[in-house]
Amino acid sequence: MTNLMRRSCCVALFLCCSLVLAAQGAKSLGWHTATEGELKNLLPARAPVQQERIETEMRTASGITDGHGKFIAGVVLITAGYSADGKYSHYFLTQVPLKIGNFQLAPGAYVIGWQHIEDGLDVKFYEAASGKPMGSVEAGLNPAITRVESFRIWPPGEHALMQIGRFTFGYQIGE
Repeated sequence: MTNLMRRSCCVALFLCCSLVLAAQGAKSLGWHTATEGELKNLLPARAPVQQERIETEMRTASGITDGHGKFIAGVVLITAGYSADGKYSHYFLTQVPLKIGNFQLAPGAYVIGWQHIEDGLDVKFYEAASGKPMGSVEAGLNPAITRVESFRIWPPGEHALMQIGRFTFGYQIGE
C-alpha cells in the first residue's frame, strides 16, 4: 500500500507540474520564426511611412508568428532619397500588444530608428503613419551573437530579443 501511495503521489505531482509549466509556457512556446513566404505576404514592398511609400529590402525581413494568424515582423527600409533623413531604418509590424523597455506598443505599424551611443544603440520607435514618437530602448552589445543581422526577431521561447547588427533588446508579448 505504501508503494502504491508513493506512485500515486508521484503521478499527481508530475501532472500538476506539467499543467503549471504548460500554462506558463503556452503563450511563448507557440511562437516560432515566420517563413519567408509568410513575411513576403505580410510586409509591404513599399512601406507607408507618413506621406511616403518607402521601398523595403525583403531579404532582411524577420518575424515570428503564433501559428494562429498573429505576427510580429520587421524589415529594413531603403531610405535613400526620402525625407526619413536617417531618422528611420526599419519598418515594423505587430499584430499583438508588445512591451519594449518601459513603453507599450499596441498592434499596428511602426518605424524604427537608431543611433550609436557609448555602449550600444539608442533604438527609437515611431508610429509609421504619423511619425509620433512611441518610446526608446537601449540595445546592448550581445556577446552571444555570432551572426550580425540587419534585423532579427527571436521567438520568445528562445530569447525574446530583437537584434540590430550585434545589438539586442528584449520584448514581452502582451495579452
